Amino acid sequence: MHIPSAKLDQVLDRFREVEARMSAATDGAEIVRLSREHAELRPVAEAVDALTRIRAERQDLEEMVSAGGEMAALARDEIHDLDQRLPLVERDVALLLAPKDKDESASAILEVRAGTGGDEAALFAGDLFRMYQRYAALRGWRLEVEDMSEGEAGGFKEIIASITGDGVFGRMKFESGVHRVQRVPATEAGGRIHTSAATVAVLPQPENVEIEINDADLRIDTYRSSGAGGQHVNKTDSAVRITHLPTGIVVTSSEKSQHQNRAKALKVLQARLYDMQRGQLDAERAETRKLQVGSGDRSERIRTYNFPQGRVTDHRINLTLYNLPRILEGDGLDELIEALITEDQAERLAALENEFL
Repeated sequence: MHIPSAKLDQVLDRFREVEARMSAATDGAEIVRLSREHAELRPVAEAVDALTRIRAERQDLEEMVSAGGEMAALARDEIHDLDQRLPLVERDVALLLAPKDKDESASAILEVRAGTGGDEAALFAGDLFRMYQRYAALRGWRLEVEDMSEGEAGGFKEIIASITGDGVFGRMKFESGVHRVQRVPATEAGGRIHTSAATVAVLPQPENVEIEINDADLRIDTYRSSGAGGQHVNKTDSAVRITHLPTGIVVTSSEKSQHQNRAKALKVLQARLYDMQRGQLDAERAETRKLQVGSGDRSERIRTYNFPQGRVTDHRINLTLYNLPRILEGDGLDELIEALITEDQAERLAALENEFL
């Protein structure tokens, strides 16, 4: 992809402007804002600068070839080498310039819920959650369960967790959607394959975004959470249910500490409100940016896990892998996610190329 020089100059001009304004700024909030933008622009500016230098070097070499003489042959060889590198450098710069999710590096709230299929759906929701739990551990992320409702035969009717780390949302966002499983349940005497489903929602949890929540908009109820039985039964009204009245969103938390529950429930509520805000903005951009991969449309079936055949199929990119056990163990999930990221990058590059036409 050939990126116009004017676009490269625009990036470098903005980077220099931000640097100059940072040096002159005295307001604390302004310094923080400029520092954040500077950190975001630095890798782009460095890549653009490298591309600009390669282009300038190639132009100098072409002039040497045109001039002829004993250096012309050497210049041709160097041009050949540069022409091998140039497309790779241009692609790297294009990816940095292409429209991207501003929450790419954010932490996330993960929500897994049993869908159609009764007990089997709850067991499958448990399998999915354990897959993400292992995947988070492999990537060095911290996963903390915020709330859960266990299934009667095991697994989860619903489980909500926060995953903290760099780039969590950028990778995990591709998991949002309906996951379908085809297998013979342990309770099935006839050996028939059943189909059930679970839904996964991944919500960004950015650090520097303020979602205003007015106390007047909240109804907070406390109730007795279920204990472990016997002497350990929880006899206090510690569980918290928060209803956000303007949107009808309900969040719960049922740890032992009521204060801790309120803080956890508010964190999940903030993530859901932010996700709703993102969804409204995405809808407004839908006509100009029709990115199918990673759209987070939870009404669509995105993936099927077929146990009899040992395969996993991602329907968004028509990719089938015959390593279901490794994927459910977490260490095979990267192959799926990397393929989705590659498709997403291709979509973003196509959108950028349309800008240059």
